[in-house]
Amino acid sequence: MDMPPAAEIAGAEHLHSGKVRDLYRLADGSLLMIASDRISAYDFVLSTPIPDKGEILTRMSLWWFDQLADLVPNHVVSTDVPDSVPPALRGHAVVCEALAMYPVECVARGYLTGSGLADYRATGEVCGVPLPAGLVDGSRLDAPIFTPATKAALGDHDENVSYEAVEHEVGAERAAELRELTLAVYARAEGIARGRGILLADTKLEFGARSDGTTVLGDEVLTPDSSRFWPADRWEPGRPQPSYDKQFVRDWLTSPASGWDRSEGTPPPPLPDEIVERTRAKYVEAYERLTGESF
Repeated sequence: MDMPPAAEIAGAEHLHSGKVRDLYRLADGSLLMIASDRISAYDFVLSTPIPDKGEILTRMSLWWFDQLADLVPNHVVSTDVPDSVPPALRGHAVVCEALAMYPVECVARGYLTGSGLADYRATGEVCGVPLPAGLVDGSRLDAPIFTPATKAALGDHDENVSYEAVEHEVGAERAAELRELTLAVYARAEGIARGRGILLADTKLEFGARSDGTTVLGDEVLTPDSSRFWPADRWEPGRPQPSYDKQFVRDWLTSPASGWDRSEGTPPPPLPDEIVERTRAKYVEAYERLTGESF
């Protein structure tokens, strides 16, 4: 996958670029994390950015970290970033702790959709958790479930795995802690979102360990890139739900208008201005509805 080059930042060593974030090490050993305006779909990073997306995701994560602070510590050290960070990126950046990240995506699902729905249709289970018969796309589960996944290389899909696979990876005690924390974060966030007219269908969290073994919530949290948010007043099980994310991008890419054939493996075409603007508006709306702040 071709990635745009990360910004050169004086005094910071570029470590890694993911689909959206660029990570740097600062002289004191802390990390500088910058959320770009890149957007990905169907395992491609698209050539067209979404203006302000990185700043919206950063602000939203910071807001959620505050809402969750009594449940689990987070990796944010400071929002005062080095002077060498270009002014256009300052709202996209945070200084955070360097953690030993656990090699597992911690996913909580309160509703059945996406890869969980595909697993359920094939086996009646999601990640080894048996579910009742007769569920459909968008069904609310009796209780939220922990459905972990492996972390995939850039350009690959994360793969859903069983709880036993997590125990094998990090040990029984740590696996139990990750499951408990993931479900606690989901429960808190689901209640907050529902109070604002939004359903949190599922979310993906990443945790790491401090040198003393404390488990810390890292990366981003509860943004439209890592979570499915649905308007509560339009929820209707049995069909795909409208959502606060890159739905406009996916829909356009798979429409005849794009001229793109996903099966050929070629990169998607640039996005039209209208799709860019509608996608940006969705991110802004999600931020404003959830936080009560204006962007």
